[in-house]
Amino acid sequence: MTEAAELPPAPEQAREVFGDRFAEAVRYAELLAEAGVQRGLIGPREVPRLWERHLLNCAVLSEVVPEGVTVCDVGSGAGLPGIPLALVREDIKITLLEPLLRRTTFLTEVVELLGLDHVTVVRGRAEEVMGKLPPVHVVTARAVAPLDRLATWGIPLLRPYGEMLALKGDTAEEELKSATTALSKLGAVKTSVLHVGEGVVDPLSTVVRVEVGESPGGVRFAAKRAKAARTGRTRRRR
Repeated sequence: MTEAAELPPAPEQAREVFGDRFAEAVRYAELLAEAGVQRGLIGPREVPRLWERHLLNCAVLSEVVPEGVTVCDVGSGAGLPGIPLALVREDIKITLLEPLLRRTTFLTEVVELLGLDHVTVVRGRAEEVMGKLPPVHVVTARAVAPLDRLATWGIPLLRPYGEMLALKGDTAEEELKSATTALSKLGAVKTSVLHVGEGVVDPLSTVVRVEVGESPGGVRFAAKRAKAARTGRTRRRR
């Protein structure tokens, strides 16, 4: 049996980024390194680089998230980027959306343990919760799917004039270029590639931003959204 990798001490940048929530960030890192590995939520080889590659890489997403918004973290997995974002931004309300039970169980435990009162865990797929969850200002995602497929799940969850922020790697520009047609059909009106985390992470975190107009998801999802809303109202009346 391979000995578990040891979690390195938190870098100085983590103290600056997480501020008053630094202790909770350390506890989250410990949970990922222990229970996260034991439950198969992250690979043991990720433990030595948890801070730089995962926690800080996700926390700097806060640089491009507007103040006071609602956020849905699609395919949240072990809570990345949703939980690091929640630790640095108590002004926003975050829903961690994840279909697998073992992951939502872990997420619920983490949220309760860290006292993240502005975070809600929901088990389900994005296509299943559309119309059941209130539309949000921002959808976030990391390592979930190629951009064109991710957009079909995330964009319909947005409010009019909302935005999807997807953490991507070196292929961001290429993915965005190949997804242009799909994004347009989904109601995207503006796209861009941003680099965040100056002085915190190296290389910088790459974020694909997709801004939508008045009809998130486009014509394809308008009928689905309306039907889901009607069904929800009928159930509430009962």
